Amino acid sequence: MPELPEVETTRRGLDTAIAGRLLRRVVVRNPALRWPVAIPDDVRGQRIGRIGRRAKYLLLPLENGALIVHLGMSGHLSVVPADAAPAKHDHVDFVLDDDRTVRLTDPRRFGSVHWQPHPVEDHWLLQGLGPEPLSGDFNATYLTERARGRRLAVKTLLMDARVVVGVGNIYANEALFLAGIRPRIAAGRLAGHRLGTLADAVKATLASAIQSGGTTLRDFAATDGRPGYFVHELAVYGRGGEPCARCDTTLKEVRLAGRATVYCPRCQR
Repeated sequence: MPELPEVETTRRGLDTAIAGRLLRRVVVRNPALRWPVAIPDDVRGQRIGRIGRRAKYLLLPLENGALIVHLGMSGHLSVVPADAAPAKHDHVDFVLDDDRTVRLTDPRRFGSVHWQPHPVEDHWLLQGLGPEPLSGDFNATYLTERARGRRLAVKTLLMDARVVVGVGNIYANEALFLAGIRPRIAAGRLAGHRLGTLADAVKATLASAIQSGGTTLRDFAATDGRPGYFVHELAVYGRGGEPCARCDTTLKEVRLAGRATVYCPRCQR
């Protein structure tokens, strides 16, 4: 599934490509995505503002609201000529005024497209979300407060969008390794300075992944079709049974909340 760095990479590409253009029309070939796609006709002719992102949702702001796009498990957006013939899994087109189209392709149809009038943050998908991990609101003090008294695993806490958004499985594994913290330790057992180290590790891991264009595992590519290269920098994710790059200890892989979790028994305590 595209995680925050992949979505942010897409946001930056879209912003460069389409911000300021007029939305001529929206073509919905298949409304049966994760939720039914229903876009009002009055979005036609509205100017697109700077592309935003909240958690893993892309925000295409228009004059009286925003289109909210989630890429789901395998979705991606590409900018193509308006007359490019759609393929089987090309479900939604946002046709621009310069003979180009932003096309949503989603083989598994777990993505979604929504319309929300102002205020956009009132949309039900955006309510109750935690802070952005790269913002100043996500810090040692905040994470210590959210972890206090919690018995759940610290990795599970990191992946709770009500606590902090966008830290999916890949980057939770990597941040915990960088911070030297075992994924299964109870969040409430960690001292404040260790949680501060973890908050910094989350920021560093995500920033590095964004700089590399995200992580391509199966389906992800940026809007220009280029893959993400952070996959070459993964220290633990997907490397269970291999030697730790720091100490040569064999990395251990376990299941935690149903997700593959890899850590170094020596480097992470």
